[in-house]
Amino acid sequence: MYFQLLAAVAASIGASNAAITRRVACPDGVHTATNAACCALFPIIDDIQTNLFDGGECGEEVHESLRLTFHDAIGVSMSKGAAGQVFSRGGADGSIITFNDTEVNFHANNGIDEIVGEQQPFIAAHNITAGDFIQLAGAVGITNCPGAPQLEFMFGRPTAKAPAPDLTVPEPFDTVDSILARFADAGGFTPAEVVALLASHTIAAADKVDPTIPGTPFDSTPSIFDTQFFVETQLRGTSFPGTGGNQGEVESPLRGEMRLQSDSELARDSRTACSWQANVNQQAHMAASFKAAMAKLAVLGQDLSTMVDCSEVIPVPKPFTGQAMLPAGLTENDIEQACASTPFPALQSAPGPVTSVAPVSVY
Repeated sequence: MYFQLLAAVAASIGASNAAITRRVACPDGVHTATNAACCALFPIIDDIQTNLFDGGECGEEVHESLRLTFHDAIGVSMSKGAAGQVFSRGGADGSIITFNDTEVNFHANNGIDEIVGEQQPFIAAHNITAGDFIQLAGAVGITNCPGAPQLEFMFGRPTAKAPAPDLTVPEPFDTVDSILARFADAGGFTPAEVVALLASHTIAAADKVDPTIPGTPFDSTPSIFDTQFFVETQLRGTSFPGTGGNQGEVESPLRGEMRLQSDSELARDSRTACSWQANVNQQAHMAASFKAAMAKLAVLGQDLSTMVDCSEVIPVPKPFTGQAMLPAGLTENDIEQACASTPFPALQSAPGPVTSVAPVSVY
């Protein structure tokens, strides 16, 4: 009798779990989803993969779409506004597109108008809010880059009612004090979470810091979401890739590579250096930390109780199984050790001639 009772309880629990996880068929006859609301996202994903991301490439539009997720979301403050409350405007609400005549003119958003212009037709075609589309495009685009995590996606951001405040997007020439304070004020981000978010620079390139060399990558593998960025920012800078002397830029260790002043200083500051170094050759740690920080960033200013978790619609990225290496022609002697508590990981030097980084196509 006892075992019969256990079997009955187990069957009841199994039936309850099946009811909870039962999926619905989407109208396209192809996909299923846990929540029917998520079905609307599949045709959008197909469209942007084909027509925005050039058939699923980890290219310029992916880099810029990921940048846009940050520039839209960070425009919020927990310390300003009436009675010290969060701004009623701002956060990950799509205001950077809805009010692009205002926000794209902010100095920190220099160059963002190009991806804003590219995303606008997709928003109009699919009847999706700008806030949802920006975060969806960022999450989908990064899946084209081997090594990236499968980001979360919460669906249901309302249309922005006003532009975000100016001076809320950190600049590459800002001090570490200023950057950490801005992130803390925007959403309570810790120094470690700031470092985690900067993993986005592993697939990024600069167009406007030195306008004479658009598409200059921040590391030697800009199409792979790997830890190489965290290695190369710790190398001693020797020259500029272009004209030099540009605001927000410091010397880079490799020909064709750009180093932002903010990245260089965060890699060497006592509050962030060990978190920075902890990513070196630790692919799983970097990906997991980035995913967690992005989940927090992507819903700044939003009411989660009104949103639907549609993370399951985000494609699974291709894995990266390689190892971080010192660029060819450089050795451990070129590392500027900054973490006081832990030695820099031992890395092999890549074979071949001295590394030179090719620009990312911006066309």
